[in-house]
Amino acid sequence: VQLQASGGGLVQAGDPLRLSCIASGGRTFSTYGMGWFRQAPGKEREFVAAISASGGITYYADSVKGRFTISRDTAKNTVYLQLNSLKPEDTAVYYCTADKSHYNLGHGLAVYWGQGTLVTVSS
Repeated sequence: VQLQASGGGLVQAGDPLRLSCIASGGRTFSTYGMGWFRQAPGKEREFVAAISASGGITYYADSVKGRFTISRDTAKNTVYLQLNSLKPEDTAVYYCTADKSHYNLGHGLAVYWGQGTLVTVSS
């Protein structure tokens, strides 16, 4: 599976942004859970959100719960991350991930990672 993330950019605090991640490579996208991690400058990588293969189960880090929403469109092989009420501390490179294990998705152990898209939030 190859993952291509996009949608990052420079926004002001409070603005919304939507990240997309398209999966390709011949695997069955619908059988993989998908997720997002982020890494801020000088900080360790951290879990953001994940969604099950069916789309029926979602997980969020406490720091983004209520502000970010993860969703997927199986027909388009795409997972989305809607970022609302952005804060300067949300500034990071956001990576999409794919794995069949929810545990792996939540602990940074996913087998597939995209190249990352930079989100910068100005105050």
